[in-house]
Amino acid sequence: MAFITFDKAKLKHNYTFLHQFFEERNIHWSIVSKLLCGNYDYVKILCETGIPEICDSRISNLQLVKKINPDIQTVYIKPPAKRSIKSIVKYADVSFNTQIQTIKWLSEEAKRQNKVHKVVIMVEMGDLREGVLGEDLVDFYEQVFELPNIEVVSFGTNLNCLHGVMPSHDKLIQLSLYKQLVEVKFNQKIPWVTGGTSVVIPLILKKQLPKGINHFRVGETLYFGLNLFSGKVIKGMKGDVIKLYAEVIEIIEKPKVPIGEMEANPSGEVFEVDDADRGKTAYRAILDLGLLDISPEFLIPEHKHIEITGASSDMIVLDLGEQTRYKVGDLVPFRLKYMGALALMSSDYIEKKVV
Repeated sequence: MAFITFDKAKLKHNYTFLHQFFEERNIHWSIVSKLLCGNYDYVKILCETGIPEICDSRISNLQLVKKINPDIQTVYIKPPAKRSIKSIVKYADVSFNTQIQTIKWLSEEAKRQNKVHKVVIMVEMGDLREGVLGEDLVDFYEQVFELPNIEVVSFGTNLNCLHGVMPSHDKLIQLSLYKQLVEVKFNQKIPWVTGGTSVVIPLILKKQLPKGINHFRVGETLYFGLNLFSGKVIKGMKGDVIKLYAEVIEIIEKPKVPIGEMEANPSGEVFEVDDADRGKTAYRAILDLGLLDISPEFLIPEHKHIEITGASSDMIVLDLGEQTRYKVGDLVPFRLKYMGALALMSSDYIEKKVV
């Protein structure tokens, strides 16, 4: 059975690196836990790091955080659905918002629960996912800041999440200027501008982050150590907190070119034959997981001689070349891309281990 490992020591190493990195720059930060899909053992490790705030887009995961450590501030990082308002006020100390009506519902529910619910107003900065348009922000804030049991604590944005629009110094300066404008007009103090995610960390490395951005929400760089501009692991960080191990269930030397008339496979793919491979053979290994679990494009083989040649619903096939070190029953290790890890974490068919 294929399984994931979550390396506790490497996670804590990356946490310490990032904590010092942000502390030196007087930036507050929180961990985004959604990749872990509510796995109790993994979330518990996050809660034990000492982080004061954890973000997630699933309310059940924030409920788990509160169960493990009620003192950690929980943040719901997408606009709330009406039918989830009661649970969000109960388990999320903070939520991201873009609709006046939703914040009114939160206000009413917070009053019923005798709580003050904190709100981050998300601002559209070009990626066209969630966010209030900049020209509407003053009017929006005016309708929100006096609502009972609601406290606006931050303006925020998301970039590179939908259309791939990258963060820039100019975009983040604009975001921080929105905050200053609202503070002056309404004589209100807004503590945070949460403009930073993993994709914004390279701007810090390049010394291009505006001073007004004082809060980050970090997931991918914590788990994979990546500079998301270069795609390389940041010096001093670990790139393999999460790894996949898949078992070889068949290994046979076979022709490199399929035999017979070829049409589209069940995934709709039509394979093209490389004439240079005709008459050649290679060792082909079959692994015990497939498209039901992960798309091969999100797998990074640890051993460079391995080529992923294809996948069906329950099996992935590797080309191991003319010689191989593997035999049936061996485990093949893979590093993962973010979306691949997310798919595996959400699969009930993949075992999750702590090492």
